[in-house]
Amino acid sequence: MHKFLIIQTAFIGDVVLATVLIEKLHADFPGAKIDFLLRKGNEGLLLNHPYLNEVFIWNKKHDKTKNLFKLINIIRKKNYNKVINVQRFFSTGLITALSNAREKIGFDKNPLSFLFDVKVKHVIGTKENPVHEIERNLSLVKHFTTDIPATIKLYPSKEDYEKAKSAVNGQQSAVNYICIAPSSVWFTKQFPKEKWIEFLKEIPSTINIFFLGATSDKILCDEIISKLRDNHTKNLCGKLSFLQSAALMKNAMMNYTNDSAPMHIASAMNAPVTAVFCSTVTWFGYGPLSDESFVVERTAPLYCRPCTSHGKKECPEKHFKCALEINKDQLLATLNYE
Repeated sequence: MHKFLIIQTAFIGDVVLATVLIEKLHADFPGAKIDFLLRKGNEGLLLNHPYLNEVFIWNKKHDKTKNLFKLINIIRKKNYNKVINVQRFFSTGLITALSNAREKIGFDKNPLSFLFDVKVKHVIGTKENPVHEIERNLSLVKHFTTDIPATIKLYPSKEDYEKAKSAVNGQQSAVNYICIAPSSVWFTKQFPKEKWIEFLKEIPSTINIFFLGATSDKILCDEIISKLRDNHTKNLCGKLSFLQSAALMKNAMMNYTNDSAPMHIASAMNAPVTAVFCSTVTWFGYGPLSDESFVVERTAPLYCRPCTSHGKKECPEKHFKCALEINKDQLLATLNYE
């Protein structure tokens, strides 16, 4: 029996994008045992996943190094056929190198890649030749899998759908709704509060607006709601789990996000999504993947865009034109409510 371990201990969106490897390995090796290693806090994404055997959790915030070596000892005893490391950092390189797996696979940009059995070139796309992150992830297993494509996927349970439904109970006309995830860890990835308000004021009162995010996003969403007709809005930040949010997004008329984790969650549900790209661009490889997906961005070229692939804490040029010059009509155009 084949035994695989996938390593992705980065952030929420990164884990979602790594689920393409679970789908691909299961499709090509349906009897295989597939395990996944992620950071503490992200395990809720993979709850009750039908194709996973075991999920390992690395607590990075408490006794990080001690917990790292505990995990390495556990992994070494599993006798994996292949360990597939999606990341390019020393710590996961160390896990891979010491895994005792028959084949250790990772990107050539990992500082410990010289200890891997298979090193795969990590390719960043260009405007002319974009490369999506799921293509990069799949390149790690290309040498032993078929050419049949795969994509990302999450698996909310029946209870998750019921929780999502109960969270919006009492809301007028809850059948027609959109979800908004207005926050981002990075300032230059976040569509400004005033721009969200400008757009949302145009949403008809027959369409409910549900705000999604972590507990820490509640204040921002409350500030936006205070400027709207709050009889058709509801702040669900911190009230739903990852998979419950995914379940709610699945049946939305449209999901509006930044270039951030909620965009990838919507994609993993093949839910309609409109992603606002401010300082970043899709050809870095992190655009939406849903069948019904839209990218909203500044229409005219800007000399300083993109300024980075992951966002910054402030606009380096102090004008933030990449966000402020996006028109509300660009967002409205993706919502078909006629």
